[in-house]
Amino acid sequence: MTADDERELLAVAREAAETAADELRRRYGGRASGVRSKSGPTDLVSDADLAAESAIRSVLAKRRPGDAILGEEGGETGEGEFRWVVDPLDGTINYLYRIPAFAVSIACESASGVLAGVVLDPIAGERFEATRSGDPTLNGEPIRADGRAESLDFAMVATGFNYDAAVRARQAEVMPRLLPRIRDIRRVGAAALDLCWCACGRYDAYFERGLNPWDVAAGSLIASRAGLEVRDLPVREGEPPGTVAAPASWIDELLGLILG
Repeated sequence: MTADDERELLAVAREAAETAADELRRRYGGRASGVRSKSGPTDLVSDADLAAESAIRSVLAKRRPGDAILGEEGGETGEGEFRWVVDPLDGTINYLYRIPAFAVSIACESASGVLAGVVLDPIAGERFEATRSGDPTLNGEPIRADGRAESLDFAMVATGFNYDAAVRARQAEVMPRLLPRIRDIRRVGAAALDLCWCACGRYDAYFERGLNPWDVAAGSLIASRAGLEVRDLPVREGEPPGTVAAPASWIDELLGLILG
């Protein structure tokens, strides 16, 4: 696949993300409807999630009818060489609580990995993008993880917590090891934004367990193209797999604290 092919896929992802963002903005701040639980009482989905994913699927049906889609709400449909990995509303709880930190995340992948990805923040009007062979951008301007923290000691680290209470308890055990060794912790509640904020230097690193492919497909590509190392967190007893993104110079040190 050529760089031009990747940019064509990126243009489709951009169009689909902007269509979904229109749906989210139209409903944001109003009375939430169709709210129900998914994996547990704190894991929610709303009509806004469903409307945004429907909008994305409509764009992809017109622009890429032969491709497969893996969506958070609609599951996997279709077959083809390419698959679109879609989170129509990353940060649903923030959205429902009217906290303006949520995003649309869309990536296109093949058997060789993620080819293009877009993460769009509808409220801030920030659109993060990357292709496998191109520079990452924010609203069309190149971005780079700026290496503000030259060591773990000065790192601003983002994380997130699982919906399952037992997993949260295990995740809490990491904090006494980590907090004395870094500048501080942030928890915003939208994995795609966390990865993109690392990519543009707002955070220095990010880790989280219990993520799904649609949470990280686009954001991981953007972070890696911005110069960060992105690795998998291994499964451990009582803890699901996860993702960590950090500068190559101290990611092993961070992993050591996370894994204990």
